[in-house]
Amino acid sequence: MSHDCSFLADVLPDAQVSFGESARDSHAADWGAENAGDGVTPDAVAYPESTDDVAAVLAAADERGVPVTPYAAGTSLEGNAVPAFEGISLDLMRMNDVLAVRPDDFQVDVQPGVMGSAVDEAVASHGLFFPPLPSSGDISTIGGMVANDASGMQTVKYGEVADWVLEVEAVTASGEVFTAGSKAKKTSAGYNLKDVLVGSEGTLAVVTRATLELAGRPEQIRGGRALFPSLGDAADAVFDAVRSGVDVAKIELVDETAAAIANAYQDSDMPEGAMIFVEFHANHGIETEIEFCRGIFDSHDAIEFEIASDEAMAELWEAREELAFALQSYDPDLVPLHPGDITVPISELPAIIRYAKSLAEEHDLLVPCFGHAGDGNVHYTVLVDPDDEAMVERGERVYREIVERAIELGGTSTGEHGIGTGKRDYLEREHGAVGVELMRRVKGAFDPNDTLNPGKIFPETEAEGGRVRLDLPTDD
Repeated sequence: MSHDCSFLADVLPDAQVSFGESARDSHAADWGAENAGDGVTPDAVAYPESTDDVAAVLAAADERGVPVTPYAAGTSLEGNAVPAFEGISLDLMRMNDVLAVRPDDFQVDVQPGVMGSAVDEAVASHGLFFPPLPSSGDISTIGGMVANDASGMQTVKYGEVADWVLEVEAVTASGEVFTAGSKAKKTSAGYNLKDVLVGSEGTLAVVTRATLELAGRPEQIRGGRALFPSLGDAADAVFDAVRSGVDVAKIELVDETAAAIANAYQDSDMPEGAMIFVEFHANHGIETEIEFCRGIFDSHDAIEFEIASDEAMAELWEAREELAFALQSYDPDLVPLHPGDITVPISELPAIIRYAKSLAEEHDLLVPCFGHAGDGNVHYTVLVDPDDEAMVERGERVYREIVERAIELGGTSTGEHGIGTGKRDYLEREHGAVGVELMRRVKGAFDPNDTLNPGKIFPETEAEGGRVRLDLPTDD
């Protein structure tokens, strides 16, 4: 159902609004929706350049019942930023300033359209960096990271984005501007609205400024790769290293299939076996930590454990970071079904890895597994021939059963990609009916007209005039 968005001409200058087909089509998909063949074209694209612009657009849209979907770099993987019911795509990429750096407080203020890598560039001269950047930090924005509560390879040491967001300025669906959190290191003043917003995927409010905490750059950085006889041995080694307290900044698991795919994509010559990539950060004594890790890996029958030169280490991490692209081009007859993003308690990591690979073997499918193993996060992809209905059906079953098993083990359906549209069916299984109903009430308090990013996170309930309406409580 399309919406009349001509009112935007009275809200923003002409250069900040587009009704053109090209602009609208470019906002009809993010990475996840594009891969799935989904995506709804918005009726208009608005390009705010300030908090006041955001507030004006939202107030006008909310008054007219027009849905608004926040959009930035479009790198999300679960359709988070794709309109479900046309309306306005609110493109925040022009709000891309680093507003202030306060090195004495280890803080930086940024607008939502700032790329993650730009934050590190802005603070590097002060010997600082933003530790929780995801692997896509070069091509994704801080606003998107806050919206999805992103995390990456360094989560095992530094935590996720939520752990480094101190304060946000945000705008409600009705155009009200408010601040949540504090620039102080800690606060106990009232409800923690900042943490409610982080990970809400643009369904509660639009963040227009974030104050991020920073860390000092480590003086010593070393990394390398360990090869194991089997993926099970590698998973056991990760669990043992984390349980034993090895101070590792990155510890990534790559299975045999993923290694072969990476080699084919980059024309590299990594061993096509089960591997762990590691990186250590320290200001002193890094060799002691490396030897501690070596001893644990040896106890799990590591075939080799090599610490790389700086150049070789860069190539190593490039191979890992490029895996998402490599999967797309590995076999012209096979496509990835969905981006798997489960996370389990670290003690269950070996179990979920073995379960995923056993399903792949049982159903005769390629299911490469890799990911941020140090915090129990496993990325997996089921590769299928889209023209083979039986194969697609088997693939969907495998994908679903891995997610369900992760939840049974006390884990989650999504460690960092968010719910979006792709994981809505698992929300109640993970949080229970009462938990989901409480989330609905929070949504209703922030956005009673369901203006912001409707059709995301919650399982669809009642269709009304082409829009999905939450079953929100009323005063009747």
